[in-house]
Amino acid sequence: MAVGRTEPASHDGRLLIALDIDGTVLREDGVISDQVHGQVRRVRDLGHEVMLATGRSVSMTLPVLDRLELTPEFVVCSNGAITLTRDEREPTNYVHHHVETFNPARVLTTIKESLERASYAVEDAEGFYRYTGYFPDTTLGALSEKVEFEKLLTYEATRVVVVSPEHDMEEFLTIVEQMGLHRVSYNVGWTAWLDIAPDGVNKATAMERVRATLGIPRTHVMAVGDGRNDIDMLEWAAQHGRGVAMGQAPDVVREAANEHTESDWDDGVAKLFRSI
Repeated sequence: MAVGRTEPASHDGRLLIALDIDGTVLREDGVISDQVHGQVRRVRDLGHEVMLATGRSVSMTLPVLDRLELTPEFVVCSNGAITLTRDEREPTNYVHHHVETFNPARVLTTIKESLERASYAVEDAEGFYRYTGYFPDTTLGALSEKVEFEKLLTYEATRVVVVSPEHDMEEFLTIVEQMGLHRVSYNVGWTAWLDIAPDGVNKATAMERVRATLGIPRTHVMAVGDGRNDIDMLEWAAQHGRGVAMGQAPDVVREAANEHTESDWDDGVAKLFRSI
């Protein structure tokens, strides 16, 4: 049962609802339960704007959108660096609405001094990854190419990914903090995974842009997530609306929210959506 308010943010007017993917609508085993699927469609059919806001690249996000049978006006990918909009000529297709990039050379060389044996990847505006070291096939998707480290320094990036399996989470976070990466924002997904975004870019900045474009009041927003890359978005939603942490979220994520629901394995999104 959801913990927190059981009433929707508004009884009149459309809600803007941002859903994280992994650990939120998608379980760890890759399944979207019938309960979650059904509730997402029900809330969509009520006329609310239900969209995805994810750390995934474009190519790994759109198939999930199809599985959920959603065609929202906007989709936020790459932790806020890429926002897609529906193609007016082909409503089932999406095109770039807003893209943020940065030159990754300084960041990569700084990190490599401390994490010599880590694996590195750079994602470009098209969602294509160039990487060095080892990444599981399902991590980066089909749009990827292995290159030498020096070549990574030459591409404009929407995101830099660093993976260091030899470090546990706390050790990894300590190393990252000591680097003093003041020009970028970062967040850690699963253990020893670091996403580095353009300066000041995160899911919250992208969602605020979407909200303003759609003209939806701040009191009519809801965001749901479970990871550290959802913290900014949950805080943004909780200021005037509903920021909802999944039941399995770490304490630091739960503290950013003003509501909590059950875990992904317990159909937390479905139980939350029954309040709408």
